[in-house]
Amino acid sequence: MKKTDVVIVGSGCSGLYCALQLPKEKQILIVTKSQAENSDSFLAQGGMCMLRDEEDYKSYFEDTMHAGHYENDKKSVEIMIRSSQDVVKDLLDYGVRFQKDDAGNLMFTREGAHSQKRILFHEDVTGKEITSNLLARVRELPNVTVIENTTMLDIISRDNICSGIVVEKENHELEEIIAEVTVMATGGIGGLYQHSTNFHHLTGDALAIALRHKVELENINYIQIHPTTLYADESRSFLISESVRGEGAKLYDKQMNRFVDELLPRDVLTDAILKQMEKDGTDFVWEDLRTIPEDELKAHFPNIVQHCLEMGFDVTKECIPVVPAQHYFMGGVKVDYNSKTSMEQLYAVGETACNGVHGKNRLASNSLLESLVFAKRAAKSIAAEKPAAVQLPTAKALAEVCATVNLQDYKDVEMLEKSYRKQVMEEIERVNREKEIG
Repeated sequence: MKKTDVVIVGSGCSGLYCALQLPKEKQILIVTKSQAENSDSFLAQGGMCMLRDEEDYKSYFEDTMHAGHYENDKKSVEIMIRSSQDVVKDLLDYGVRFQKDDAGNLMFTREGAHSQKRILFHEDVTGKEITSNLLARVRELPNVTVIENTTMLDIISRDNICSGIVVEKENHELEEIIAEVTVMATGGIGGLYQHSTNFHHLTGDALAIALRHKVELENINYIQIHPTTLYADESRSFLISESVRGEGAKLYDKQMNRFVDELLPRDVLTDAILKQMEKDGTDFVWEDLRTIPEDELKAHFPNIVQHCLEMGFDVTKECIPVVPAQHYFMGGVKVDYNSKTSMEQLYAVGETACNGVHGKNRLASNSLLESLVFAKRAAKSIAAEKPAAVQLPTAKALAEVCATVNLQDYKDVEMLEKSYRKQVMEEIERVNREKEIG
């Protein structure tokens, strides 16, 4: 058994930023299911939104609401937008190298459904640039320990109060981690799908555990499909960033005719591509990056250019086949504006959580920003908790809580994980049926 002040499950940008924003006197344990670098935050290509100035607020708010089909929580959207400049300042202080012009000013790009250029970027690996810097800063902290290849199997709870988690360690040993506060930052659900841009180990663990403990969920049937991933024989779908279309790339049918406005919201564009594929009897459509000047293409999107080349496509000379794939999860564990769940001493941040920012469909490049904004709010909320409210249980109370946990129940981890996947998919299907009936 381990004891700590805060246990954070997940090593993506939200979990890491939360750790960095917590008081330095708190002992923090970060557990992650795979290598620390294997989070979807590292895969984000396009960029991160920022409110450029007050004149941009109204259009940024409207773009987010419109993309989300106006099902967004307006206060959450406001919090995210208003907090963006503060988050960017933190990231720059952590060493993140957003693209700048010759005068040292931040540069911005545009993606689908954005009415203005407001997206910060670093080449076409913005997520990696942000998350790698956050991880480096976390590794410098003496009060934070990162444990890799460790899977959360369950939370420890009694009377709707979370007291920690049960994990399987790299050596397959089972262990209880007792904590004042637990933060779930376990990422999305891409591992549940055959075609996804996500890492395969991200299978909605937090959702299954929430279902098990009757922690509230919200909008778990809101699953975003990215319109353009490379059609190739790969285990994980390779994303062709929306920024590519923002900079002028075009989409063609099998006759090489343009058939759609490439800057439509993701769900609308995905639907148009799928309809065109059905009409043409094809498994993909074509994307033309040659519309972007070659020097700009290689400077802004070097990794996309290189990956396509490795897969046999020279984007400077030919079109590439693209197809929609599961990409992002807008639903999740229901949280308030400070990322608190319906269970005491349990928080959720990042793609795991649903605070209502995205509504039914996420606006491009809002994911990194939303994750960071509400991770910081979680950290500030945890720091502001009265010590009496979050102190570790007495020895007697701790023994009673631990007595409710039988590690033998988790011995067949493979069977448990299959059960969790089944529960999540069944719940998604159940909610979909209810929505259709309702």
